[in-house]
Amino acid sequence: MAKPKRPDPMRAELQAALARADFLDGVLDSSYEGIVVVDLDGRVVLINRAYCDFLGKDRRELIGRHVTEVIENTRLHQVAQTGIAEISVVQRIRGQNILGHRLPIRLDGRIIGAMGQLVFQRTEEIKGLVGRLNLLESRIEYYETQLQDIFGARFTLDDVFGRSEGVREAKRVALKAARGNSSVLILGESGVGKEVFAHAIHRVSQRARGPFVKVNCAAIPEQLLESEFFGYEPGAFTGAGKGGKPGKFELAEHGTIFLDEIGDMTPNMQAKLLRVLQEKEIERVGGVRPIPVDVRVISATNRDLKQATADAAFRNDLYYRLNVVSLVVPPLRERPEDIPEIVAKHLTKVCGEMQVPLRRVAPDAMEVFRKYTWPGNTRELLNVVERAVNLAEGEVITVEDLPPVLRAAAGVATPVQLFEGTLAEAVERAEREAVVQALATAGGNKVRAAKRLGVHRSTLYEKMARFGID
Repeated sequence: MAKPKRPDPMRAELQAALARADFLDGVLDSSYEGIVVVDLDGRVVLINRAYCDFLGKDRRELIGRHVTEVIENTRLHQVAQTGIAEISVVQRIRGQNILGHRLPIRLDGRIIGAMGQLVFQRTEEIKGLVGRLNLLESRIEYYETQLQDIFGARFTLDDVFGRSEGVREAKRVALKAARGNSSVLILGESGVGKEVFAHAIHRVSQRARGPFVKVNCAAIPEQLLESEFFGYEPGAFTGAGKGGKPGKFELAEHGTIFLDEIGDMTPNMQAKLLRVLQEKEIERVGGVRPIPVDVRVISATNRDLKQATADAAFRNDLYYRLNVVSLVVPPLRERPEDIPEIVAKHLTKVCGEMQVPLRRVAPDAMEVFRKYTWPGNTRELLNVVERAVNLAEGEVITVEDLPPVLRAAAGVATPVQLFEGTLAEAVERAEREAVVQALATAGGNKVRAAKRLGVHRSTLYEKMARFGID
């Protein structure tokens, strides 16, 4: 009688190993998450069905190949070498942003390979989530563009017209200031174009890709200045928004904040601003922790800050913090040779916006432009040019198209014009002209215009609304 064959232990172990391998393959293929395993050389030794479906490849053509030939932008072979895990990383595969993990595989304390895992539940969900991720990325890019339009600088030094020595010197200082990161103080009368220089410095600086946030220190009520500058936490005061609000300094992170009319800042805010410049951090209203800020400060004023410090109206220590680089913009009356260029440039702009033929200025009218002292500086000049374009009958702007105040200052007689209408209409017309001229002379500053007219500011607002003056 033949003896039964004794089981071959090697064969049994091989069958058990194959069974375990089949079991492991079944487990991995049952997973909705994409999984790939590489050895120390970075070659693919295992990849499940979910990953193959995502790649659109057959498993047989992937096994044994180097992982860089199978999966684009992968670092799995480097993880197998370094043993350093990479958790929740974004990887670009087949034109899509994919979220996944890269983990080293260890056996008896030594690294034997690495595993890559896509963090999704289903192949269909991969496509859906990737689509939402790409949509979100597009929206972020769109909002960044919109924010750049809102908080970006609009002007460059090419928008500063004129070739006088004063203008050339201001441009030279602006270019030098733009190279560094120090505070800049821009000095000059109202209407000379201090804001244009602030924009231009930001545009050519290393912070040009960051935001440009401007604050008119004279236009914000004192009780709101701190929350506007530094923001507030939820519930910081009655009426505070539930989510809180970032201040101007936070909005200007990695960019530039332009503090216009800095000379009108209250003593309390001067002290708080000095702390920001010294400590480079702010604290929201109602907040309990400081927030570091990386912001360059450009300030401007039409006041004599040096005299203001002597009169104790402005902090001496803050003045020197702001006045690291000083830039002086000369008034228009000191550079009459720049007037023809400024007029020509603005005529082109205004006529283009109004879609009318390009106007030119008659020689005697240009002489009136030159002789006038322009107390409102460039802002007043631009206002007069726009007014003349609206009033000119033909393509040539004549002396008659200029405001009476210019003609009188130049010694040009104003022709008597017959007015057909009631006395009330004549008075209203004269009153409107007076308001327009006061605003132009004050460079658009309503407080100074009201003082020129001898009326309260609220009265000026009422008349502007009644006459349709913007």
